Amino acid sequence: MNTSIIYSIIFIVVFIFFAGIRIIRPTQRGLIERLGKYKKFAHPGFHWIIPIIDRLFFVNITEQMVDAEPQEIITNDNLNARVDAVVYFKVLEEEENVKSSQYHVFDYKSQIVNLSRTTLRNIIGTLTLKSANSERNKINSEFHRTLSDETKNWGIIIVRTELKEIDPPKDVQETMNKVVKAENEKIAAVDYATAAETVADGVKRAKIKEAEGVKKSKILNAEGEAEAIKLVNEAADKYFTGNAQLFKKLETVEVSLKSNAKIVVPAGTELVNIIGEMAGVVPLK
Repeated sequence: MNTSIIYSIIFIVVFIFFAGIRIIRPTQRGLIERLGKYKKFAHPGFHWIIPIIDRLFFVNITEQMVDAEPQEIITNDNLNARVDAVVYFKVLEEEENVKSSQYHVFDYKSQIVNLSRTTLRNIIGTLTLKSANSERNKINSEFHRTLSDETKNWGIIIVRTELKEIDPPKDVQETMNKVVKAENEKIAAVDYATAAETVADGVKRAKIKEAEGVKKSKILNAEGEAEAIKLVNEAADKYFTGNAQLFKKLETVEVSLKSNAKIVVPAGTELVNIIGEMAGVVPLK
């Protein structure tokens, strides 16, 4: 046999072998088809397929995200709201689920986007703009439930849904901003008035306390003065009356002496005792 033919056959075999090698990562699962018919399920690792005859389809089983793309939705109060949302999903890794993601739906990513847009229009179209903004959790819950129900045969699971924005028209947004600003200013004014009232009340209580202190001080001073006057009167009653009488007698003696009045001194008495008796002074024994 010709050597060149042998080399050619070896080259073709080697080429076919390497051409049929397929490596599946842990984040993937594979579906092998032979001549357009499902052959087998491929797990992560090394796989070999027959080139041209076999075909391997890789399926990502990690969590993925698609944007529902912004759209204008007419709310129940006839306002055009700009709505955008994102959807997180993943293909379940079991064989039947992976097959369903490829054979039960055509391009599940674009289908999820279209289904999301339709679902959002149905939900938000029944709400007013105000309720749509205040009930985001409710919208998310209904949005998630509807998508889960509609995609349950696609071999995927809707992990979560999130509303990115629900924006009103520009003129409505400006009006809402003015309303919010006015409300904030009102709250600030009320808080300021409350603070001022609190300060005034504190000053009032302080002045009342000060007046009460002055009142008590005056009362105590008056009571002290009254007590002092009482003590002076008692002392006067006790000591002044007798001394006044004595003082009067001494004045009488002084006047008598000044007028050269004659004083009769009995025999056997001393002049000092006579003067003392006139003055009302008891002689020392």
